[in-house]
Amino acid sequence: MLLRPSCTRTAQPLSWISRSRPTAIMPLRARINNPSFADMAGKPEDDPNDVLFSSQYGVRTIELNRPKKLNSLNGSMANKILPRLKEWQKSQLANVIVLKGAGRALCAGGDVAALAIDNQTGPEGQQRSKDYFALEYKLDYTIATYPKPYVAFMDGITMGGGVGLSVHAPFRIATEKTVFAMPETTIGFFPDVGASFFLPRMDGAVGTYLALTSEQVKGVNVFLSGIATHYLDSSSLPDLEARLAELNFGDDVSYNNRLSIINDTIEEFTTGMPHDAPPHFSTNVRIAIDYCFQEVHNIDQIMEALQQTEETSPPEVQKWAAKTRETIAQRSPTSIKVTLSQLRRGAQWNIAQTFQNEHNIASKFMEHPDFVEGVSARLIRKPAGKPQWSKTTFDEVSESEVNSFFADELKLELPNTGDDSSYTDYPHAWTGLPREAEIEAFVKGNPRNNAEAVVDYFVRTKRGKMGVREKVEEVLNRRTSPADNKRGFSWN
Repeated sequence: MLLRPSCTRTAQPLSWISRSRPTAIMPLRARINNPSFADMAGKPEDDPNDVLFSSQYGVRTIELNRPKKLNSLNGSMANKILPRLKEWQKSQLANVIVLKGAGRALCAGGDVAALAIDNQTGPEGQQRSKDYFALEYKLDYTIATYPKPYVAFMDGITMGGGVGLSVHAPFRIATEKTVFAMPETTIGFFPDVGASFFLPRMDGAVGTYLALTSEQVKGVNVFLSGIATHYLDSSSLPDLEARLAELNFGDDVSYNNRLSIINDTIEEFTTGMPHDAPPHFSTNVRIAIDYCFQEVHNIDQIMEALQQTEETSPPEVQKWAAKTRETIAQRSPTSIKVTLSQLRRGAQWNIAQTFQNEHNIASKFMEHPDFVEGVSARLIRKPAGKPQWSKTTFDEVSESEVNSFFADELKLELPNTGDDSSYTDYPHAWTGLPREAEIEAFVKGNPRNNAEAVVDYFVRTKRGKMGVREKVEEVLNRRTSPADNKRGFSWN
């Protein structure tokens, strides 16, 4: 479930209200150490075993098989997966597609070191990099519009290119091992693989925060944030895969009914919410994120809001704001400003426009010095060091330069996979937890209900889905206050 942003609240000073429910904070790491960029140096090899395909009754499995490289995606792998998906699309025997990864990652990202090395050879090398992104985005778009059920096991590291292979699917299963991030701004790039679509549709301003900071989200919090639709223990995945293989759909079973059956099947393997996993954000930090990164803020206003928050907030929020401001300041100013513009525009793009625009942006970055510098500093030069960006401040990056990343005609030709090729919101959002906007609409429409009545409504409509109670209670705790007449509550 990825969430459409709710109406933006106008900028106002934060009001810190005592909350009855204690929560924990996981501070942002200012030092960049993203596993998605580890072990990726060198040219991609056309290894015949870098992707393994298998069939078991009605299930067709894609297993990314470069465990020593954290299953980093290259052209060889994409060139194998895309035609296989097209083949299975036509097969009446293929009922469910399962994506998984060998080792400790689903996929930790694209092989960016190889791209940077290619870019340094000149225009021909840059064109090869652009062609790689065209292929990757066609694959991601195929998954986003695939007419058959697709289940992604987000078990282990799932970042960058791995997110593109999973986050657009109707079923995205997180485990206790899942580590999610979009770390592209650390190397002078931008969050791609459809991030323009899914990040702005997350609750509040969380998507913008994750894009600009590359913050990692782990375990059950990947599920509670809406990035994943389900949470299972990793030990259950083999049994789930075997159970999915046993499903037999008749020709008269519609796509949505198949999704419903698969959803119920996955729910059979849930064992309850873990009790030892703290929430990713404390209530006050979560409020601060929506305040600092709200849609009306440009990058200067975001940095000013973080400064204000650091000076006027409780200690835990002061620490978060300082670390966040330091982290953003380390990034390429060009990457940050382009990314922020990308997310604001992406909230209005349909799924096809998303990948077409992202190909244009990626092509511009292949010609920009910050991408080569960022990858070289982080991955190629030994020892790794701090990149020397082409611009050192946000003021040096003009609006005309930012706009140039979005100025070209949309030329990327995308595969024709079905009828839902231009949706503006995920048609399968119902498979996950309720959206904050849904909770807001119900509260405002039923102002006399108490908290338990609101929770019971969503638990009932979601048929007792694990995590619904926790999600709704968190939203009510953060976004509501008792009504003046002491009956029900009001939305803040």
